[in-house]
Amino acid sequence: MARTKVEVKNGDLNGALRRFKMKVAKSGVPSELKKHREYTKPGVVRREEKKENIKNSRKRNRRG
Repeated sequence: MARTKVEVKNGDLNGALRRFKMKVAKSGVPSELKKHREYTKPGVVRREEKKENIKNSRKRNRRG
């Protein structure tokens, strides 16, 4: 298991907690945990990916 260290600077516990949460989120642990919580059929996974790709392409087209 990976270890994550965050220093508490000047007694700022809230700031350290915020930095810790960001590090954990960037490592991808919560999303992997959510993914493996239950089995999803391959067809459902493909459908969700297709929806996500369509949504992202619409976002890109809107901006530029």
